[in-house]
Order: sequence, then C-alpha cells, then structure tokens
Amino acid sequence: MNTLTQPQSDTLWHTIRRETEQACADEPTLASFLHLTVLRHQSFERVLAFHLSSKLASPIMDARALYEIYLNALRSDDSIVEAALADIVAYYERDAACDAYSLPLLYYKGFHAIQAHRINHWLWQQGRRTLAYFLQNRASEVFGVDIHPAARFGHGIMIDHGTGVVVGETAVLGNDISLLHGVTLGGSGKESGDRHPKIGDGVMIGANASVLGNIRVHNCAKIGAGSVVVEDVPAHTTVVGVPARTVVGQSGCHMPAAEMDQRI
Repeated sequence: MNTLTQPQSDTLWHTIRRETEQACADEPTLASFLHLTVLRHQSFERVLAFHLSSKLASPIMDARALYEIYLNALRSDDSIVEAALADIVAYYERDAACDAYSLPLLYYKGFHAIQAHRINHWLWQQGRRTLAYFLQNRASEVFGVDIHPAARFGHGIMIDHGTGVVVGETAVLGNDISLLHGVTLGGSGKESGDRHPKIGDGVMIGANASVLGNIRVHNCAKIGAGSVVVEDVPAHTTVVGVPARTVVGQSGCHMPAAEMDQRI
C-alpha cells in the first residue's frame, strides 16, 4: 500500500472523528476521555501529539512540554503524519480484532510505540540525540517496545500486541511489514557499524522470532514464530526453525504481512 494522498488522509481523519462520536454515544462513561483525546482537537497531528504526550509524560518531562515537542515534529515533517495514517490503515486491514480506524490511535500500544519512534527518529536526524535517547527510554518503559532512534521505518508498519519487540540501531524496515510480539531485530555480536537486519516490503515476522546481524530478509518473505534467522532470506519464501531453514519454496501468498497467516 502506498502512502495516503491528502484527500484520503482527510477522509480517514473524519472517519476517526465519526467513530469516536459514536463511541461516546455507545459508552457515555468514556465521553470525557474521548473528547479529551480526540474530539476537542482540530487535526490528526494534534490528536497524535496529545495522545503520545499524555502517555509518555513523567515527573521529569511534563505532558505540555512533550506535546510541544511532538507537535513541532509532526508539523515540520508531513511524512511522519502520512506514515502514521498508513499504519492505522495497516492495523485495520490486517488485525482481525481491529474493526474501527480509531482503535489503534486510542488503544494499541504497538501503534503508539511506532509513532513515538517516528518522532524520536526525526529528533535524531535533527541532531537532538540526547532528547531522542531520553524519549526512547521512556517509550520502552511505557510500551514495552525498545526501538533505537536511528532505526529507519517505512510506512504501513504493524506491531501486533506490541510487547517485547526490540529493533536495533542500524535496522531498516521497508513498507507494509507486520511484526508479532517478542520480535527482535538485533545484532549478532559486539561488532560496531552496520550490524542489524534489513527487512524488505511485505514481510511478516512471527511471534518471538529473532533476526540477527546485518542480513537481508527480502520482499514478501515469512518468518515462522520462534525462529532464529542468521542468514539472508530470499523473497517470497518461508523460513522456520533454530537456526531458520527454508521450509517452503514460496511463502504461500503475494504479501505475507497483509495475510497474517501464521501457519507454515
């Protein structure tokens, strides 16, 4: 899936508002929460900045200061907002439990961790590395997802459940990728430099799988749950095991990340 056009982005934002209004009607007990987090805001950028800052605030960094940091990043780089909206669509299309576009924004910590990382990466690129490290640590504490600020993410990324995922400094993720809980994209030793995996478009990585070292998982490959991958994975193949071996010549579908089929 490509990033959304402006009309599509506007339509998705209005859809999220309508869903939230309906949620208020369905559950009046949460009306104050839903107004505070979505309905009182005039743009998706403000909602996302408010939501992240509310969750990641601490006695050291209050919510207002965080809100200004996040909103400035979102206003300075439209690609962050476009990628966040594409991520919402990814959750809606791939997660069987996600039956509304507003759910990832409101409740899914995997989505929140990805968006916090996108802003941390922007800060890293701006040379504000001390702040990026600080906010990475805070996001790891709150969401249970540890992503180095230098790691590069495409769009249409889904981290399902969002617990125990680790992504190292020189990792690169393409577009339309699905990661399950417990996935590690890590190094293979103490070497410095470019030492983390490069994940192609359309890849699905199953729960508790580890992909280690400066290796490539090529487009539309599938990695089975619990596997340990230490060598390149060809496109459109399925690998499984410790160490992972190719068990199926073809991954069984055009884009495993979209199908979310955990069977081998």
